[in-house]
Amino acid sequence: MSTLTTRIPRRLVEHAKPGVRWSLQHAIPRRALVRVASQGDPQGVLSTETTGLLAEELAPILARIRSGGAIVGGKLSTLTGEHDAVNEVLTSNDFRTGFPGDTSRAVRGALTWAASTTIGPLEPPSLLATDGPTHTRNRKLVTRVFTARAVEALRERTEQVATELLDDLEADARAGHDVDLVARYCEQLPVTVIAEILGVPESEYETVLRLGGHAASSLDLGLDWATFRRTESALDEFDAWLETHLAAKRAQPGDGLFSALIQAQDDGVGLSDRELKSVAGLVLAAGFETTVNLLGNAIRLIVGHPEQLAALRSGEASWLNAVEETLRFDPPVLLTARTATCDTRVADVDVAAGTLVVTVLAAANRDPKIFDDPDAFDVHRENAREHLAFSAGRHFCLGAALSRMESEVALRAFFDRFDVELLPGATRRPTRILRGYATLPARLAARG
Repeated sequence: MSTLTTRIPRRLVEHAKPGVRWSLQHAIPRRALVRVASQGDPQGVLSTETTGLLAEELAPILARIRSGGAIVGGKLSTLTGEHDAVNEVLTSNDFRTGFPGDTSRAVRGALTWAASTTIGPLEPPSLLATDGPTHTRNRKLVTRVFTARAVEALRERTEQVATELLDDLEADARAGHDVDLVARYCEQLPVTVIAEILGVPESEYETVLRLGGHAASSLDLGLDWATFRRTESALDEFDAWLETHLAAKRAQPGDGLFSALIQAQDDGVGLSDRELKSVAGLVLAAGFETTVNLLGNAIRLIVGHPEQLAALRSGEASWLNAVEETLRFDPPVLLTARTATCDTRVADVDVAAGTLVVTVLAAANRDPKIFDDPDAFDVHRENAREHLAFSAGRHFCLGAALSRMESEVALRAFFDRFDVELLPGATRRPTRILRGYATLPARLAARG
């Protein structure tokens, strides 16, 4: 392709690259997914028919996947929705992140030629797309910020943030104004906490929220052209924002994690510029995206079960367990995937080297062999924490402890302060892998 492009103006070449990326990474896979979905293929159905579904609407699809056994062979991939099999894949050294890489030489060449200079969340050196020493080293540099002790030290500040946000909501409630809980509370609390951890100025919070929301679609396969271009534009803008922000931190270091990452060394080796942007960007975006979804899902479920809300308010049930049950019942992340690095066995089923195994976290969380009455939302559930919503193994979510703490604080404070009526017009996020609310309109009445 390089011989051909030498005869074409550079402007036209660069203009053509997004089309090539979209065609090979989304348009062609989308056609294949739609075709196999029409034949009942589980991967096709998950990728094309689940956008915007509520947890209870998604449940029959998840049950159908589990009914196929521990390992379900599809036309385009292999799936597992059984709890133990999902956990086995995620914790096994016989699997790695990323796709098989068995595409034709021509396709690989075209993708290399058309590659974007912006680092996506599913491309190395992202923590989501690396394994081995690189992943271990880069993860180690940020782990200390998310230890149980470090997270607990943030509880008081999180409570302060919640109080400030709820004060504003109460003012609106007393004035008779309805509110969007996603925009006013579910987004604001986690983005404020993670931004303060990283050292992002308050003036940049709305920019971070906007770019993170648009970039969330980058995890999905089969995007239409408009969504693809909007997603790439958001990633490009986020990359430029990171470049500027990190440069400012180099010139004037602070106490936040961004400054710490710039200065961090592991055995005398620091992060490259590319690694730094990748790690910093992922920690920032992932530090609030999952929790935004979790809070919206939890509020909807708790309001819909008034007897359970009464038990939570009285102390009969635990707010932390309500968080765990929400993660189980309506997880913020639908699925992830791994590729077998060698011939292996999962749940006594042979899996050949190079096989892409889609681990459906939401299906594993409804496995009746693990959870009694799995399709019921129950804040009293004793083993709710056995869910796999945060994945497992070496890629277990770095921010799990932070998300749990933030959500416990946010939900307790919110329901202690208000009686809540959810209004018509709520909208789900248009993403498939990330599941949550885009808007959640409500009418609030201050209690007491």
